[in-house]
Amino acid sequence: MGDLSGKVAVVTGASRGIGRAIAERLGRDGASVVVNFAGSAGKAQEVVATIEGDGSEAIAVQADMGTTADIRRLFEEATERFGRLDILVVNAGTAIYKPHAEVTEEEFDRVFALNTKGAFFALQEAAKRIEDGGRIVSISTGGTVQSSPTAGLYTGSKAPIEQFTEALAQELGGRGVTVNTVLPGLVETDGVVISEEQKEQVIAQTPLGRIGQSEDVADVVAFLVSEEARWVTAQNVRAGGGLI
Repeated sequence: MGDLSGKVAVVTGASRGIGRAIAERLGRDGASVVVNFAGSAGKAQEVVATIEGDGSEAIAVQADMGTTADIRRLFEEATERFGRLDILVVNAGTAIYKPHAEVTEEEFDRVFALNTKGAFFALQEAAKRIEDGGRIVSISTGGTVQSSPTAGLYTGSKAPIEQFTEALAQELGGRGVTVNTVLPGLVETDGVVISEEQKEQVIAQTPLGRIGQSEDVADVVAFLVSEEARWVTAQNVRAGGGLI
């Protein structure tokens, strides 16, 4: 895709799954990458080692993206280490699937703290710090387009990110900063546990005939943060193999 040499990227929730694939892809494209993690220090260091093995710089920074003080510290450490911010990928999130009637207040607060509040204040830090011509990409979910039973808490916490994107794109457009959201479909990661029967049902409904992989989403993000995507902003980009 594009050459990201000289660019600095922060990827939240980057120790595994989609976040890891994104961080490693941006590193291969030449960016220096700040690998954010909450508790998986060992896995975050594996990502750093992979990026460094591909010839780019990387650091791992622990921060709970549901806590505003940690969010601010993450960005402070990133700019102290690399001196600038060119790319933010808001990926950190959590999911609880339960019938609406069974969701507790504690579960509601936990999911919205990370998925919604955390995303908002990460975007706020980027708005303050990002270089002109920068790129911001948030990861939402295809569930905001096509939801399902027990998914209301999760999809409800992700939907606001798409509104944050549209507003922030208007606010930062004058500086050449693009702001977009990617809506993945079902992606096969260690955080997704479904039966073989459910998997086959999804495959049967997906025009491209398979389950998504983390790299599929990472490649879409790589395009959106590249120079080639300079005319794409305020978009909710569906990446679900045609299912959504």
